[in-house]
Amino acid sequence: MEEKNIRIILGIDISTACLGVSLARYDGTNVEILKISHVKPKISRKIKGTESLFMKTKQFKEQFIEKYKDIGLTDIIIEEPLPNSQNNNTVTTLLRFNGMISQSIYEATGVVPKYISSYDARKYAFPELMAVRKFNKKGERYNEKKIKNALKNNELVLYGDYPFDCEKKHIVWNKISELYPDIEWIYNKKGR
Repeated sequence: MEEKNIRIILGIDISTACLGVSLARYDGTNVEILKISHVKPKISRKIKGTESLFMKTKQFKEQFIEKYKDIGLTDIIIEEPLPNSQNNNTVTTLLRFNGMISQSIYEATGVVPKYISSYDARKYAFPELMAVRKFNKKGERYNEKKIKNALKNNELVLYGDYPFDCEKKHIVWNKISELYPDIEWIYNKKGR
């Protein structure tokens, strides 16, 4: 019997306040969630700008990467920062921090990270969420002619069956909870 190619995948959602992490084992057929957690770097409020990013990167490396670098990581997937934010400073900071975290991970593991947008990650994980857009931004349903034309042109979008202002993260959370009912979710003080 042929041995399956086992992959150990590290997924990271990077923000400057909190880094969400997940570890999964994939045997070519099944996905086993090994760990879902986060790292909240804590540094003095006196430290600002790029120096704070260096310190947060160091803490992430110490608190997470050093603990898991030798488990046989084969893939590292990092969510790309949103490039179309209205605040250029936010985009620049996130891109800079993303690069620092990526470099830190590569140096510790030797694995070159791959990047994916949140849109593509959701689309690939849950293709059933792809549909023709049926509602406009005001929440009004498009007329049948517009919907049929979109179907004819195969204009599928993520959450097309949902109202425009739906809670996208909540929809994905429910899907993941259905697939992996044993996940122990981490909630903030507000219960979110």
